[in-house]
Amino acid sequence: MSIFNYEEQDSLGKVITVDTASVIIQINNIEKLRSMQVNRLVALRSSRAGQHLIGMVQKIIRKSLVEEISKEDEEAIMRDDNSDNTVKILLIGTFFDRLLNKQNVFRRTLETVPEIDADCFPIDGHILTQFMNAISFHTGNEKEALSLGSYTLDEGATAYLDANKFFQRHAVIVGSTGSGKSWTTAKLLEQVALLENSNAILFDLHGEYNTLKGDGIKHFKIAGPNDIDSGKDLDEGILFFPYWLLGYEDMVDLLVDRSDQNAPNQSMLISRTVNEAKRDYLENIGEKEIINTYTVDSPVPYSLVDVLAKLKELNVEMVPGAREGRKKQGEFHGKLSRFIARLENKMSDKRLAFMMNPPESVLEWEWMNDLSRTLISGRSQQKDGKGGVKIIDLSEVPSDVLPLVIGRIASLIFSLQQWTKKEHRHPIALLCDEAHLYVPESGTYGNVDTSQRSFERIAKEGRKYGVGLVIISQRPSEVNKTILSQCNNFIAMRLSNAEDQNVIKKLLPDNLGGTTEVLPILDQGEALIVGDASLLPSRIRISEPNNKPDSGTIDFWDEWMKKEKEDVVEEAVRAWRLQSLQ
Repeated sequence: MSIFNYEEQDSLGKVITVDTASVIIQINNIEKLRSMQVNRLVALRSSRAGQHLIGMVQKIIRKSLVEEISKEDEEAIMRDDNSDNTVKILLIGTFFDRLLNKQNVFRRTLETVPEIDADCFPIDGHILTQFMNAISFHTGNEKEALSLGSYTLDEGATAYLDANKFFQRHAVIVGSTGSGKSWTTAKLLEQVALLENSNAILFDLHGEYNTLKGDGIKHFKIAGPNDIDSGKDLDEGILFFPYWLLGYEDMVDLLVDRSDQNAPNQSMLISRTVNEAKRDYLENIGEKEIINTYTVDSPVPYSLVDVLAKLKELNVEMVPGAREGRKKQGEFHGKLSRFIARLENKMSDKRLAFMMNPPESVLEWEWMNDLSRTLISGRSQQKDGKGGVKIIDLSEVPSDVLPLVIGRIASLIFSLQQWTKKEHRHPIALLCDEAHLYVPESGTYGNVDTSQRSFERIAKEGRKYGVGLVIISQRPSEVNKTILSQCNNFIAMRLSNAEDQNVIKKLLPDNLGGTTEVLPILDQGEALIVGDASLLPSRIRISEPNNKPDSGTIDFWDEWMKKEKEDVVEEAVRAWRLQSLQ
């Protein structure tokens, strides 16, 4: 049964002008004109039975029949109910009462255009809710459906999204500081966490999502200097990411100064010594089968201390000379000094201890299984049956290695999904907060290369292996364009910067580009949602999450008005020295 069962008196007006993708309707009833709003949805009768053309209000015009208006008559004309009132409608798709064996189907295509004098009807209230439900995936159980809020133009209508398409086809959440971006992310995660076998990871760069609670949410923290000797591990939420999980290119980026004339020798020796160290480890534990297949990039533990010792040996090596009884300097004699110094500095840097100097338990063969299970398993496969949503706090990771760490975690997850049999793969979503910091658009520097390669591959191939991306950023113009181009869902909150607005506009279909004009005027907590998950562009007011993220917003003026304030400078200095806020 069609959801559009309009009566004649419901008509807003009739079509008077038809263009390729737009029409103009005339509205004689002034009250109905006043009820019209830009970006509101309308339905127009089609020339074909069982079809309705869907449009969006683009412009509302109240035009007087009097060409020249005196100031004295202006007020009177404004009250004139006989004025020529028109509304421009942008046609965006066709709604089918039945298409093949399916009922109530929306297609973003125009098979016909309205006829002159065709009626135009509003889509609001319960009809709007029914319409959006029809074009969005709905399980039939509202508790399990994905809904971020209600429509701005009709807050009584719940806005549902197709959750499958939202994660399958990657998504973008963008908005200026204070627009409600973190709020939206928290609302999304709360709904994901309610599912019995949810599986998502959020990269939390500032620790602002520590406030999110529930059985479906589990918090992890990349080990800081204060956590190294605490004895805590994965079970207590402390996450190490050891050096032996780094690939060859990552080790080179981290340890080799490419301006050094001996850089080629250093890069080659990394491959050689690490390969040998991995072979020694495999031989010691009796993994003869893997010895025949492993590579320098294989996730096999090895001792970095042994690698350092070997490099020191090569740096001072003397070999037999041409003359009997005489020795000469070896091939790498004195050429590794700077490289060894860099490696020793990294190993002794407590900020990098989570990577370069992890506990002995991290070198155990089974530790990789525990880490992998923690990261990629759904809620029901976790040891405690909790934590389908994993929030990883990276606030204590040094900024110079942050892209490397996030990129390697993402690459690890993708590789695990890739090497899992298709029938056993459990889909996982990666939510990348402050994405512009580790997948930037312009230029590459330091360890950003690793992160860019990892996320570009996920953006292009992740769908095949059950890995979805949600890119979150306040500066979409600074995010890698290759990654953004693969995202087919957009939640755009207030964006005041013209460059950021243009990025979103260029990513949308041509006939929807004009909808971005509302971006600078969106209220806090308001979003424009466009994409495969919401076939129609929708302006939505995001509902309040149960647990608000700690975004660190401070009321400057209120704080400045206080007569007294506790002196905490000494406490701050001590925390800095301890490298811990606890």
